[in-house]
Amino acid sequence: MRLRLGCRIAYDLAAPTPIIALLNVHPSRESWLEQPDRLRISPAVPVESYRDGFGNWCARFVAPQGRVVISTDGIIHDDGQPDPQDREAGQSAVEDLPAETIQFLLGSRYCDTDRLMDEAWRLFQHTKPGWERVQAICEFVNGHITFGYEHARPTRTAWEAYNEGVGVCRDYAHLAVAFCRCLNIPARYCNGIVSDVGEPPPYAPMDFAAYMEVWLGGRWHVFDPRNLKPRIGRVLVARGRDAADVPLTQSFGPANLAEFAVWIDPLSDPMIP
Repeated sequence: MRLRLGCRIAYDLAAPTPIIALLNVHPSRESWLEQPDRLRISPAVPVESYRDGFGNWCARFVAPQGRVVISTDGIIHDDGQPDPQDREAGQSAVEDLPAETIQFLLGSRYCDTDRLMDEAWRLFQHTKPGWERVQAICEFVNGHITFGYEHARPTRTAWEAYNEGVGVCRDYAHLAVAFCRCLNIPARYCNGIVSDVGEPPPYAPMDFAAYMEVWLGGRWHVFDPRNLKPRIGRVLVARGRDAADVPLTQSFGPANLAEFAVWIDPLSDPMIP
């Protein structure tokens, strides 16, 4: 399966402003790209690319005053299969975890595990450790939070999402990640683009999607507390401890959003007439 994917984001800037963008397909999917999703800035400015501490592609530049458009557009291959599942994947003891997973057990800016610890154990202590426990967390979060863009707030933590019961996909992910960490399951926050392939219409406007990866059975597995089911055509963009590590764009000065569009659309196979 071939997917065309990308985004177009415009800002109005009152002065030249340094910006960091995490909008490109994650290096783990780079070899699947048929047409690279190169970052384009208009007006054109010099761009420095680098990988951050989590292995994400980052681009830094100084945007000029006025309207600035940041965009990507690429074609990626996908196997057309839903997110893999392994319901027998078990949970490792903390002392047996690989060292690189330990940071994903700790509290972070939006995953305030210290405030959720007692609730996590109260809610999930009787579930079977491993896949079943993580699935129970996702089902709880999905039923507990009411989705709505009108509820979006960039400062909302997992604890606040739990108490307010409203939010967007990042709030679902933050709460599920925090619960997992409270229960000694390494979990990391992911940002990506998820297609509607295999889903019944009508389709909501496309957006970036937040979900999580959880360490079970010796490897990372995708869980999506917002959609609560395996999806076809999930493309990772960035991952970290929470949304503070993987902002789509980080401006070092005021930036007024003027335009925002995301797409991921199936393309015909060029080998099939």
